[in-house]
Amino acid sequence: MDSAGAYVFTTDRDALDIDVIHRFLSSESYWARGVRREVVAACVRHSFCLGVLHERRLVAFARVVTDYATYGHVMDVFVLPEHRGRGLGKRMMERMFAHPDLQGFRLWTLGTGDAHGLYARYGFATPAHPERWMERRDADPQGRTWREAPAK
Repeated sequence: MDSAGAYVFTTDRDALDIDVIHRFLSSESYWARGVRREVVAACVRHSFCLGVLHERRLVAFARVVTDYATYGHVMDVFVLPEHRGRGLGKRMMERMFAHPDLQGFRLWTLGTGDAHGLYARYGFATPAHPERWMERRDADPQGRTWREAPAK
């Protein structure tokens, strides 16, 4: 853990409140609306995670899906609305890219609909060869979707 004023930055998964992460992703994000809590918990368990705490409560979060050798995909970056405008997103990115476990990668990727300016500061740009990138979207292997079932 390291601190910046009243904020504490941590990679300790035990300090990350899954309920806060789930609530934001499932209710407020445009990219994971409706995601199930157990999916969020699995994502946190299997990713490099960085959280920001204020008075011991989670107020910002980001994760990296990585092999810890060559590649990292930044995902699920958010700062709770009441803590925005304080540079927490920038400080999370700085700490993430400086973390000893995330050094030497040849490629970092991410997707964003609204934060291109933030990520450009850290070297992100439109893929040099977008024609080489593909994606595949699947439902859950048990036939369920990764999202919550709609309320009836």
